Amino acid sequence: MNKTNKVDTKNYSADVKEIIKIIDDIRPFLNMDGGDIEFIKYDEETATLYVKMHGACAMCMMQDETLENGLLGAIQEKVPSVKKIINTPL
Repeated sequence: MNKTNKVDTKNYSADVKEIIKIIDDIRPFLNMDGGDIEFIKYDEETATLYVKMHGACAMCMMQDETLENGLLGAIQEKVPSVKKIINTPL
C-alpha cells in the first residue's frame, strides 16, 4: 500500500504537528506488513486521537495492540496530553 499521507500541518498546534510526525515515523513499519495509518483528527478537549487503519492493518487482530501499546505509547512520550486513540470505522 505505502501511502505517504502528507498532511498540511501549517494550521495545526505544535502538539498535533508532533502527533503527525510520530505517525509518519511509524508508518514504514506498518507498510512493511502491508498496512498503513491515516491521521484523522486530534480532539484537544477530550485528548482523543482519531486515526484510520488501512490495508492489512484494517483487519488485523493485533490492531488494538498496535494502537494502544505501540502508537499511543510512542505519542505519549512526546505529547503526554494524548489520553486515548480511536480507529475510525472502515
